[in-house]
Amino acid sequence: MEKQKLPNTTAVLVLGILSILTCCCYGIIGLALGIVGLVLTHKDLIIYNLSPEKYDNYPTLNTGKILCIIGIVLSAIAILYFIWIIKMIGLDALSDPSLLQERIKNLQNLR
Repeated sequence: MEKQKLPNTTAVLVLGILSILTCCCYGIIGLALGIVGLVLTHKDLIIYNLSPEKYDNYPTLNTGKILCIIGIVLSAIAILYFIWIIKMIGLDALSDPSLLQERIKNLQNLR
């Protein structure tokens, strides 16, 4: 009997790669892609655990899962970084260039 492929393995791998690549887009896109990848991984793991002898692409699924986790962690770090920047500079300064320069100079003088 020929072994089958798990249905979402390629999608999980692509979502994991994209979640890492898009983690710098304010973290939101990478976080969403990583979470969707983990949900698809969970579905495939349920299928795989019912009869592991039928499927041969589990290592690829595992690689995609790891990439999704890395993408989620990097996206969370990016989100926390942007929140910290907004807290330090202020939301009002992001729309006013002169105020932004003033606040950055004040932050530099604190060092």
